[in-house]
Amino acid sequence: MAVWLVRAGRAGEREEFALEKGIAAIGWDEVPDMSTVPSRDALDAVLRETYPQASPQRLANHLGQLWAFRERIQEGDLVVLPLKHRAAIAIGRVTGPYSYRSDFPLGARHTRPVEWIRQDLPRSAFDQDLLHSLGAFLTVCRITRNNAEERIPDILKGGRTAAPAMTAPSVKGEEPEESEAPLDLEEYSRDQIRTFISRKFRGHDFARLVTAILDAQGYRTQTSPPGADGGVDIVAGHGPMGFDAPRLCVQVKSSDGPEDVKTLRELQGVMKNFGAQQGLLVAWGGFKKTVHDEARRHFFEIRLWDAGDLVDALLKDYGSLPEDVQAELPLKRVWALVLEE
Repeated sequence: MAVWLVRAGRAGEREEFALEKGIAAIGWDEVPDMSTVPSRDALDAVLRETYPQASPQRLANHLGQLWAFRERIQEGDLVVLPLKHRAAIAIGRVTGPYSYRSDFPLGARHTRPVEWIRQDLPRSAFDQDLLHSLGAFLTVCRITRNNAEERIPDILKGGRTAAPAMTAPSVKGEEPEESEAPLDLEEYSRDQIRTFISRKFRGHDFARLVTAILDAQGYRTQTSPPGADGGVDIVAGHGPMGFDAPRLCVQVKSSDGPEDVKTLRELQGVMKNFGAQQGLLVAWGGFKKTVHDEARRHFFEIRLWDAGDLVDALLKDYGSLPEDVQAELPLKRVWALVLEE
């Protein structure tokens, strides 16, 4: 059983559609139905005709990914989809052959049927070396390094295996592998930050970090002491004394597992007791799909922050954080060149 990375758009624009429809879907809208193409060489010819201005390197890149998606991914293989809109990873099992769906929107017509087993695995469930592989800057590639094809199914079952001491060398073949792909440096850096926060800020220290971010955003805050908090870790408001709207009740969860809808409803209940108009639920391990579905119905009342949202807020206002927090979490902005090839 192989494990394949299959992305759903550079910005994750197809991920919700793919999860809802039970498919893995890739772009390449200009490429016709590949089920009518008899061979890899024939697909190569189609790509040369479709992209006449493309360089040989780019054509080879397209060919490797498209042929892998059509032919090399097998029924029973696992598909891993790192989500862009949540700090989570979806994993599913391929259940059938390639299909071209002209009835689907552009960007989602080249498909494989997938039974999505988990849609809410937090990135923190994966060791850094596996996240490094999942950061390959390709739409389709096989994940093989560091015993990934044994470790990822184990994570899916709720376990966790130690990273191997050595990385097996890659054997270059026809199918794209993560060891041959450029790395998404931005996602790699964010994963490093998330890993550091997960080690450094746990329990009440995590609430202290959230408080510092809210202070940097202009709120006046009060944080509950360690121990029982009555369902609220932080209360926050605007104005010189914190009396002005919006008034927030904040509940903070530092565990690695995704929160269920019960936590959201508990926050809604205590908001009334505190006279707060809005609530913020911060869960390092993310949220189950039911939480996102219910939160959509309370858009003007509740906000959800998972690990990715927290890092977004942290980076936006990092310069306004207290010096002691910056010393505990030392970051430096860098610029990197992004090459299309």
